[in-house]
Amino acid sequence: MLQPRLIYPVRIVEVGPRDGLQNEKQIVPEDVKVSLINRLGRAGLKDIEAGSFVSPKWVPQMAGTAEVLKQIHHSKEIHYPVLVPNMKGLDSLLSLLQSSTSSEPLTDEIAVFTATTDSFARANTNCTVAESIERLAPVVERAISAGLRVRGYVSMVIVCPFEGKVVPARVREVTQKLLEMGCYEVSLGDTVGMGTPKDWEDMLNDVTGSVNVSTLATHDTFGMAVANVMQAVSMGVRTVDSSVAGLGGCPYSPGATGNVATEDVVYALHGSGYETGVDLTALAETGFWISEKIGRENVSRVGRALRAKQVREQSRQKE
Repeated sequence: MLQPRLIYPVRIVEVGPRDGLQNEKQIVPEDVKVSLINRLGRAGLKDIEAGSFVSPKWVPQMAGTAEVLKQIHHSKEIHYPVLVPNMKGLDSLLSLLQSSTSSEPLTDEIAVFTATTDSFARANTNCTVAESIERLAPVVERAISAGLRVRGYVSMVIVCPFEGKVVPARVREVTQKLLEMGCYEVSLGDTVGMGTPKDWEDMLNDVTGSVNVSTLATHDTFGMAVANVMQAVSMGVRTVDSSVAGLGGCPYSPGATGNVATEDVVYALHGSGYETGVDLTALAETGFWISEKIGRENVSRVGRALRAKQVREQSRQKE
């Protein structure tokens, strides 16, 4: 008698509208961002980064986040986290939330970020890792007291372009500090995409020696990303950050390529006995739609394969 196939849920955090678009050279219109978020929601994604409250001087692509939050179609089932780098950013968000007349909260979650190395932290936020954590503590405390969930990001968990190989113990230390601060989850980012499944195994073995794996997420870039994601998931990680069509890349990390494509991650997970709740066909269509809108190549291999199959089928129907 055949045993029923076990299905394991994996949560996808879609970072395309924020981490993906923030590195585009051209300014993406607000209506395009709004449509992208709405399309991703219809494709079944339940966690969609909607933008960030950062200085438009440094990240001009995120200047319209407040308007985007006002215009998107809100669903009670979907979280729309926004990146908040400091207290000024949180002040702006809280003012927006207080002034909103919407029956639904514009967002119920923020994300904060730090790194494992001082060199990258200085390049990204002009301070050391210790200084960054010290600055974030009151931001997290105030956000939680205002009823917001807080998610943490840690960059450079495998290799730093300035300092080289990162010792796993350093990742564990920073992760613990973010969790102790009040973050409900910490996303571990291989920002330059140089890690291998063995690197992730070694790093996660160290981190999970002191941190519950249920509080961790993986955030990987191009290179070996899908293989690394599957390695992390096989070790119990149940949240994966990814970006539709592979949008994105880190402007402060020399050599960083782009984020792992959500389409590729979903395909790999579904084919390996995991469930995401995402409609892969609708997701792939969204990937091509946004790529065409901003004039860039869709780097999702699964997305391109599905598009090629669709074209072939349409061609046969015309014969």
